[in-house]
Amino acid sequence: MTGYATISAETVAGLLTVELKSVNSRYLDLQFRMGDELRVFEPMLREAVMRQVSRGKIECRLMMGRERKARQSHTLNSSLLEELAQLQSAVREQFPDALPFTVNELLRWQGMIEEAGMEQETLQKQVLATVSSAIESFAVARDREGQALTANLLEKVDDMEAIVQRVTPLMPQILLQFQQKSIERMQEALGLTITGVAAPVVSEQDIYERIRQEVLLYGTKIDVAEELSRMAIHLEEVRRFLEKGGPVGKRLDFMLQELNREANTLGSKATVREVSDASIDLKLLIEQMREQVQNLE
Repeated sequence: MTGYATISAETVAGLLTVELKSVNSRYLDLQFRMGDELRVFEPMLREAVMRQVSRGKIECRLMMGRERKARQSHTLNSSLLEELAQLQSAVREQFPDALPFTVNELLRWQGMIEEAGMEQETLQKQVLATVSSAIESFAVARDREGQALTANLLEKVDDMEAIVQRVTPLMPQILLQFQQKSIERMQEALGLTITGVAAPVVSEQDIYERIRQEVLLYGTKIDVAEELSRMAIHLEEVRRFLEKGGPVGKRLDFMLQELNREANTLGSKATVREVSDASIDLKLLIEQMREQVQNLE
């Protein structure tokens, strides 16, 4: 889910600022933006973020300022310096004309300045501590966002349940209305004459049998009781996931796919405006929820 956090801390290399921000995404997408001097810490930082976050497009930005309040003096590696002096003496005994080490060459010798290695280790700890603080602040912001989003999703579940409850009682009435219209049409047809000849006599039992067959056929085509029942069950499950909390985003993705399937079937079987409007309203709410659950872990 969306979130933002920024933390600044003084390190041995300067003022470090860590900025974390995320937007909706169905999967975890980590992007790190930092200077080359901090790039060595990226694997460690990636692992730290992944321990706390499992979903979202997250950008982690690290910026190092160059100002420092105080700098410690560097210390030479005495043992290495002594070893190089001995080696130089041995070489010059064999080659008297060989040039001695310059100060610049000695200072640039790997491991000569001991504080460089010490600062790197210290900097690593300070960077990790700063990132950890930023992640904690980031998680708190996402938690607040998650609570608000859950409340909004539950409201949409309420709206969908209200639609299902409103449509469910309509089906018996629709079938009853069709039955009454069928009786009227049959009675009207039997009362007509064809080219001046009275219509053939049909028994009352035959009339009602024909009406029963028509009603059964029509009812089979438009019956959405099963779809409405499944939608009610799915909505109850969605509510349970949201109230339980935890990593529910992918589960809700699946449940919304099932709800959308039932809403489509409801629309394809609709024969009255009320059912057709209900299908449209349900699909609109489902689509709104699908966009939002992509932001849930």
